[in-house]
Amino acid sequence: MCDTDSGGESTDGGGPPRDADQALFSGLLEDSAEDLYEHAPCGYLSTLLDGQIAKINTTLLDWLGYRREDLIGRRHFSDLLTVGGRIYHETHFAPLLRMQGEVRGVAMDLRTADGRLLPVLVTSAVKTGGDGQPLLIRTTVFDARDRRSYERELLRARRESERERERLKRLNATLQKTLLPPVLADVPGLDVAAHYHIASADEVGGDFYDLFPLGSGTWGFFLGDVCGKGAAAAAVTSLARYTLRAAAVYDPDPAAVLGNLNTVLNHEYDGTDPRYCTVIYGRLSPDGPCGRFTVTLAGGGHPPALLMRSDGTADHLPTPGGQLIGALPDVLIATAAVHLEPGDTLLLYTDGLTEAHVPRGGDDGRFGDEALLDFARALAPTTARKAVAAVRDLLDALGSGVDDDTAILSLSVPPATREEQT
Repeated sequence: MCDTDSGGESTDGGGPPRDADQALFSGLLEDSAEDLYEHAPCGYLSTLLDGQIAKINTTLLDWLGYRREDLIGRRHFSDLLTVGGRIYHETHFAPLLRMQGEVRGVAMDLRTADGRLLPVLVTSAVKTGGDGQPLLIRTTVFDARDRRSYERELLRARRESERERERLKRLNATLQKTLLPPVLADVPGLDVAAHYHIASADEVGGDFYDLFPLGSGTWGFFLGDVCGKGAAAAAVTSLARYTLRAAAVYDPDPAAVLGNLNTVLNHEYDGTDPRYCTVIYGRLSPDGPCGRFTVTLAGGGHPPALLMRSDGTADHLPTPGGQLIGALPDVLIATAAVHLEPGDTLLLYTDGLTEAHVPRGGDDGRFGDEALLDFARALAPTTARKAVAAVRDLLDALGSGVDDDTAILSLSVPPATREEQT
């Protein structure tokens, strides 16, 4: 059963609307379109080609604090801009709009009736007639106050982060310096050079080295690399450095020195956070009147030293049997002895150098031990200073491929003079 009106047309929920309802519906649509323009969540503005305001919606008027009669036919769009905005509008915005017919999402500041600044995003498009000729310019204005506040807060946070990062860099640099000797001991008859290459200023590395007197005409030296980075690694580095120096005074035998360090690390880090390092420790002393030195080395899992001879040859100087220091309660440590003759150079380094990444045939590989040996052979004969300078240049050439800190320590006996040779 259904109802009928006087005209007999169906009015059930499934049928079409009545004629009167259709007329009302159309009227509402027309009224909504006008209301949508006037009270849209964004500002609308229409101007003549010279920028004179021809139409503006209520939303934009409310934002700016003007009456409609204050603007229409009396002001130009550029009059609403700041001085800088007008310059930008005349030199960039308007020419670009003429060339391409549309400009989207440009950030500007409008000046309100009471002089305040209103951050906005502006999109303008040129309306053309049927003949393709431009008629007017339609502009949409979006309120960017919340966005501007967000950008300012983001900028403030970024600047604060940058200041904190710079502070952290200075702190790391200061801490790093405390882990390295300010100067190396002066050994009569021996040239010494060292360098520390920092891969990242954001973290403290674990590489360390030192050269110090032991008394009775002998000296101790070491170079090592602690596992990890940051404050925890720095603590281990500090402990390792001072333990090595103290142990060397008690018993200068290189194997005993590394054994002592292994005991200390096992005692201090025997829980769930074990710490270990690789170290090469050496004892050197003058050997006779010819200017040569005797060097006794012990290695704890460290890359072998390089020996560059005065005759232009170079090779690794292995310390067999060396194991990581701190990894096991008992370690096997063996020593190796070598004579440094006049013109010979000994180079110690950490694996930041050999582990550096280099492009090889389109693949990313390590620089490697063999490449370093070839580098040393091309360098020999050399001096400690020249060797360290050459490695510094190599590290710089490898650039971002060096992603770990690298320490270098070099010792060389000056070449014999002609009188000494005779």
